[in-house]
Amino acid sequence: MSSHALAGSLPDMPYRIACLCDLRDEKGRVLMLRRLKAPNQGLASPIGGKLDVGQGESPAQCAQREIAEEAGIDVPIDRLHLIGLVSEQAFEGKGHWLMFVYRVLGPVWVEPRDMREGRLDWFEPSQLESLPLPETDRKIIWPLMKRAEPKTAGGKPGFFAVHIDCRGELKWHVEQETPGT
Repeated sequence: MSSHALAGSLPDMPYRIACLCDLRDEKGRVLMLRRLKAPNQGLASPIGGKLDVGQGESPAQCAQREIAEEAGIDVPIDRLHLIGLVSEQAFEGKGHWLMFVYRVLGPVWVEPRDMREGRLDWFEPSQLESLPLPETDRKIIWPLMKRAEPKTAGGKPGFFAVHIDCRGELKWHVEQETPGT
């Protein structure tokens, strides 16, 4: 079993914990990664990655580390705001995921570039629908993230928790949702 699978996972359906990181620039554009590797190879997604469960890494520490590794910037943990919890059952028929979705408070700048994981680039929120996105992101996660957006300058992001059953036709249940203010 991989070092990132949780104890108690089934060998053919490991359970992993990861984070997704929503970074915005001063124009409100979203930083996306066009992935070269699985999962979601060939698709665009926010940066993120698996928690180092062997080291006891917290979800916020994972987000901070992934932002440093993939975007090349140091973001203090107090700028990471948890906006969502996503559980995916049988994603791609290969495993279960629990993902912590963090919004970086305030703008950041990352130079668009090619990197080991793929291509980092900025996109207007209105462009997201035209990108090749994972089906769960397009139908479920991005709409929930949009509803969690702060409604005013200085407003606070909201929160959501959703469970997605990826077996066959997608089914999901929003378990908790608080809109942004």
